[in-house]
Amino acid sequence: MANLTINSPSLAIRDDSDNCGSGGGADTFFGLRIASIFIILIGSMFGALFPVVSMRYSDYVKVPKGIFEFAKWFGSGVIIATAFIHLLSPAMDELGSPCLSEAWSEYPYALALCLLSIFSIFIVELVAFRWGTAKLASIGVAYDAHGHEAGAHAAHGPESSTQNIAESGKDAQDLTRIMEEARAASHSSHSVNESEVLKNTRGNVAVLDSPMTQILGVAILEFGVVLHSVLVGLTLAVDPDFKILFVVLVFHQTFEGLGVGSRLAYMQNDLPLAYRNVALYGALLYGITTPVGIAAGMGVRTTYNPDSTTASIVSGVMDSLSAGILIYTGMVELLAHEFLFSREMQTSSNARLARCVCTMLLGCGLMALLGKWA
Repeated sequence: MANLTINSPSLAIRDDSDNCGSGGGADTFFGLRIASIFIILIGSMFGALFPVVSMRYSDYVKVPKGIFEFAKWFGSGVIIATAFIHLLSPAMDELGSPCLSEAWSEYPYALALCLLSIFSIFIVELVAFRWGTAKLASIGVAYDAHGHEAGAHAAHGPESSTQNIAESGKDAQDLTRIMEEARAASHSSHSVNESEVLKNTRGNVAVLDSPMTQILGVAILEFGVVLHSVLVGLTLAVDPDFKILFVVLVFHQTFEGLGVGSRLAYMQNDLPLAYRNVALYGALLYGITTPVGIAAGMGVRTTYNPDSTTASIVSGVMDSLSAGILIYTGMVELLAHEFLFSREMQTSSNARLARCVCTMLLGCGLMALLGKWA
């Protein structure tokens, strides 16, 4: 038994230094913790709402296109770094806490839950795509939710078959009719992007992206971010290293909001008028999640201990699942879809492509650097 105690550092550390009970967290800097609710609210709201509002009211808010592009690619890098540095790594620490029973150390549960999350999101999108395709096929329309065909066409990007449409007079008439119907449905001619109509083609039929498909993709991304933001807010409210964490989270939430907001902004341009407010609601939801988490943490600060057994399990599981969501979104939707299968990127100059990649790496690098402190 003596050898077991000596050779089990986790048990020794648990007895000597860890607060594994249900006692409260730190109660210092109370006034500044209250102020952090409003300061982070401003940063989060600005990051998420600025791209959405600026693009929505572009006739009144003159923002150069380069700014939007910078926000888009910078935000993509932020999201990917968040998944690995700010979610998966803490989840491994939380589920490996010495406050947990030895059973938690017998298997890498954080990685397993992340893997489960990745495949769960994949299956959800796969089922949604199959169901949507079947519905469209039942009315005589072939539809590809991701804008590229299987086989050889996929290697050349989503618009590889558009030339065939232009070569056929009947197809040109069909294309004109589809675009006119789309404009009438959205009640706004500028809301229809001709390239988006062209890019979803199979055979002799072209259709617009389903609004629900686009909303689903962004909703999955935001769900993972929101889970993370609430937990971050709870931790900030009771963490003893409040000052350092507070400064880091101001930048963290603003940058992350910029990533979410830029995706929402680009999505809203391709949605019919009836769905246009979805982007605005998504930005507002992101903006309030961390302040709500801080407020909740302040309310339970005498009983909530972020190092307790229960808190470690809950945070570890939620962070693992959120990491899987953001990894899937970052790798599939942001990297593969926006770079490898994007007609726009295929026709762009090498200089523009390099600029976009470097901007994404900048966002990823800065967010990864913030992981040194939080």
